[in-house]
Amino acid sequence: MAIKVGVAGLRRGCGPLAVLKHHPLAEVTAVADLNADTRERVGEQYDVPRRLASFDDLLDAGLDAVVIATPAPFHATQAVAALEAGLHVLSEVPAAWDLAEAEALARAAHRAKAGYMFAENVNYFDRTLAWQQFIDAGHLGTIFYGEAEYVHDCASLMRNPDGSPTWRAGMPPIQYCTHSLGPLLAWTHDRCTSATALHTGSHCSDVGALDLEVGLFRTSSGAVFKVLCGFSLKREPGHHYYCVYGTRGMLESGRTGDSPDRGYLEDRAETIGPAPGVVPPLQRDAPPGAKLGGHGDSEWFMLDAWLRSIADGTPPPIDVDFGLDMTLPGICAHLSAELQGEPVAIPNSRDWR
Repeated sequence: MAIKVGVAGLRRGCGPLAVLKHHPLAEVTAVADLNADTRERVGEQYDVPRRLASFDDLLDAGLDAVVIATPAPFHATQAVAALEAGLHVLSEVPAAWDLAEAEALARAAHRAKAGYMFAENVNYFDRTLAWQQFIDAGHLGTIFYGEAEYVHDCASLMRNPDGSPTWRAGMPPIQYCTHSLGPLLAWTHDRCTSATALHTGSHCSDVGALDLEVGLFRTSSGAVFKVLCGFSLKREPGHHYYCVYGTRGMLESGRTGDSPDRGYLEDRAETIGPAPGVVPPLQRDAPPGAKLGGHGDSEWFMLDAWLRSIADGTPPPIDVDFGLDMTLPGICAHLSAELQGEPVAIPNSRDWR
């Protein structure tokens, strides 16, 4: 029997929706958006029978599961409401907007019978999984330092059609660090325990958005991560960047689409590049329609993992605690930046039960 899924938020939600319509385990029976024209257009395009005006309406639509792709400040409260209504949740990033929301989400997810999965699609990128296999095999030894950057000019998304600022304008950049921390935490099987950060203030934005924010994180194993995030700046193209240093070597991604990954392995005593046999390419087959969600085929594999966990009654691969491991460091880093770089301890959501 197909899993009855609803999608809330039909800007970002159209990516998951396109994939779900092609997945054999899913039946999209309802969508919700505040904008009537949007929900009718998208509902017609994807042949979704119920087109609802609010998230609360979605909770009463006879669903098994819901995708939360609404603006980020609503993610945690809507996820809590869905879990309390007995629905499985796939929540877009970040998981929560502040520490109080994060605690409420963790407690709700820990006691819920339904499952919560965090939709960090970068953890399903080919590079992320290929590097993880390479690192898990021990080629880099013990990783003690990692860097990641997500820099992307999003000025066009910081005003509504009526000219008012969107939620993105007020978002501290470092709180959108999950695309950066997700892979670092997956590669190291670690979590961040303290944060120190600074931001640049606002120089490029006409709505007061912070330009850049950089965080330094200490992990439970004693490693150090540096993460830079910025969404109001003069740069093209945007990029994701990753670098990890271990006791036996290092890996570094390219900064642009035409620059290859590279690295160094001590036991080979040579610089390495993208040649076969160094970091072997990931081998996985995606069905037709897998790329309809954008971001390559990562959306397909992320949604497939979520749906299969529901069908099999198994924990989702990125559960609430792993999702908050990616989210809480950004919240605490911004608190540190507001304190001029004073270290802030990062709570462990596993303690919130």
